[in-house]
Amino acid sequence: MARPAGNTRLKSARVAAGYLSQQALADALQVGVRQVRRWESDTPPWPQPEVAQALTRLLGQDLQSLGFRDPNGPATGRHGALAAQATAAGLPAVPRQAASMQPATAADDFTAVTRSHRRLYWSVAPTTLHPAALAHAALGCALLPEMAGHTRQRTAAALGETWLLAARIEFFDLRDADRSQQTLVRALQAAGEADDALLGAAILAHSAFLPAWMGERDAALERMRAARTYARRGPTCAVLLAWLDAVEAECETRCGHTRTALQLIQHAEDVLAAASTQSSPEWLDWFTPVRLAAFKGNTQLTAGHLPQARETLQHALDALNPGDDKQRTVVLGDLAAVEAAAGQPEQACHYALKALDDLERTWYAMGMDRVREVRRMLIPHQHQPCVRALDDRLYGWSTAISALSR
Repeated sequence: MARPAGNTRLKSARVAAGYLSQQALADALQVGVRQVRRWESDTPPWPQPEVAQALTRLLGQDLQSLGFRDPNGPATGRHGALAAQATAAGLPAVPRQAASMQPATAADDFTAVTRSHRRLYWSVAPTTLHPAALAHAALGCALLPEMAGHTRQRTAAALGETWLLAARIEFFDLRDADRSQQTLVRALQAAGEADDALLGAAILAHSAFLPAWMGERDAALERMRAARTYARRGPTCAVLLAWLDAVEAECETRCGHTRTALQLIQHAEDVLAAASTQSSPEWLDWFTPVRLAAFKGNTQLTAGHLPQARETLQHALDALNPGDDKQRTVVLGDLAAVEAAAGQPEQACHYALKALDDLERTWYAMGMDRVREVRRMLIPHQHQPCVRALDDRLYGWSTAISALSR
């Protein structure tokens, strides 16, 4: 399959930064839209110095990472862009390879490691898996210039998934939103190289979490519109569409619009019920009906619907698989919050302590965030023995050292 036309690196970075049209970027840079159109062509001209500075500041990458070829620099062409991308991510320099092309099996081998990292995410400590994923991404950047055709496309898709995995670890496990944003741009650029619209939709939807966590609703919804646009370009995938509803619901919940969020979750439930046998991309392993129920329970909790939240979350907890330790910490934390809000500190501490048990086995920053929020809710009861027992666990040596080291 032929590679998509134009400078996909600049296009992807533009969309990831929230400039969904060429006109929007042109307005931000105070240049004509024809200039942006030329930059996104197959042979983008090198920008003038002042415009180049503004462009790199807006999109957060240097010009070579954005697909421009420096006529005076040593690292030119596609290899130069990939090398710059790896260097910008703090990875080892990408060496220039020999002229011989990689064999067709290279895509299989590279994808196999990506698949293994995907499975390891649920059990391996994030501080252990993250550098391995970044090293694998550096390898992908080195391999792509020596590939063509279907082999190149498959490797680019696996590279995009690897960058996405790294970004997920940075945001959900390490709580480094700024770094996650830059990694998501690289993921979208690789998905553009592969012309994989569904992967692009998943990456853009992940990018919506970042502004939503800051309460920036307009920015989050704009990224969700971009994600849905990409989803329409690919094969119909009901599971992905339902997950997009769930992500938008979480964004709405974070921004205080719980009624809209519950409507989105209801739509996601209907979509999943109508397409229970439809296949989904292999990489979409973070979403199931149980996880949708966890989304719903959190939204019901935020909306103050405590009996409904308790029932939804308990059903989700009972349905989780044995390997779902990370999701279990979140559900237990939300159940604890339900009981704290209901004025039941002993039951709240019971669930919070169970969450801490899971966190000792598998660290998950999102789960710990839930437990800390519960502790804040329990301030009126902080002299009760159950809350002091929770404090002993929450501020024990191992927990405190783990929190400071992450």
